[in-house]
Amino acid sequence: MKNFYEKSNGYRETIQKGLKAARYLGRKTSFGRSAGGWQIRDLKDAIKRAEAIVVGAGAGLSTSAGLTYSGERFERYFFDFARAYGIRDMYSGGFYPFPDQETFWGWWARHIYYNRYIDPPKPVYKELLSLLKEKDYFVITTNVDHQFQRAGFDKERLFYTQGDYGLFQKAAPDLPKTYDNEEWVMEAMKAQGFVRDVRGRWEIPEDGRLSMQIPPELLPRCPDDGLEVTTNLRVDSSFVEDAGWHKASEAYREFLKNHEKTPVLFLELGVGANTPVIIKYPFWQMVMENEKAAYACINYGEAFCPVEIENRSICINGDIGEVLHQMIQLPVTP
Repeated sequence: MKNFYEKSNGYRETIQKGLKAARYLGRKTSFGRSAGGWQIRDLKDAIKRAEAIVVGAGAGLSTSAGLTYSGERFERYFFDFARAYGIRDMYSGGFYPFPDQETFWGWWARHIYYNRYIDPPKPVYKELLSLLKEKDYFVITTNVDHQFQRAGFDKERLFYTQGDYGLFQKAAPDLPKTYDNEEWVMEAMKAQGFVRDVRGRWEIPEDGRLSMQIPPELLPRCPDDGLEVTTNLRVDSSFVEDAGWHKASEAYREFLKNHEKTPVLFLELGVGANTPVIIKYPFWQMVMENEKAAYACINYGEAFCPVEIENRSICINGDIGEVLHQMIQLPVTP
């Protein structure tokens, strides 16, 4: 008899589809069937016609929403780390060999808070929801910032494949279990000298004085046995796929199975070249396998599709937030 974890294989099945697409789809690419400025209108019509919509989201979606890892946000909240260690952006800072655990967790408290526990500067996720809320949808994402749920998407229709900034796991995991970190993050932000503003957000104090360290007694520990924890992010084979992860994986598999022969729109948003086998390639393969399916992609500088599905594809080269906003403004065709 298979146990729960053996049957919850939506993630692995979609990767197999991605690998199949990589092997068998041709090298020639296309920009889809729409041209002459009609792509946005065509996409809105495609959303209306679709019986179901599968959204695949990558880092470009959060970037469009203003959750950038460099520039003004980084310089504002990590200025002291930049000065002390020469770090130039949040992504590279996540791999920096800090001199001690107090500094390591000082960095990660900020990193988690400003990418997980605040709303993004731009309403991109909320506008996406306004376009999909009446549809039968499911979201698969490599993002770990929880912004879909913050925007109001149904958590039963979300699959965060690569983890969640809001969770810890044991550093040497012996059980597939994760732990909520919100209370710890708030304490760690306070310990570094951040102050709450009128919105309840942690911000830099007027004198600009912050500590890059948290006190030793605040170092996070597993609530079950007091051992070390780490972030629940898929960076190596120690990543914990907990019960919630497997439930979402199975829900994704069931959604795909239920719509494998129906008019379904695979909507790819901001997926880059780092992990195409999780979203981009599987989407292409599933459109190939279902003659009623369509593919759409919104991506700045990376909107394309294989020629094999170009007649059922809409590729829009542009900022996701701007495109979604324009779609909302367009009247729905009868």
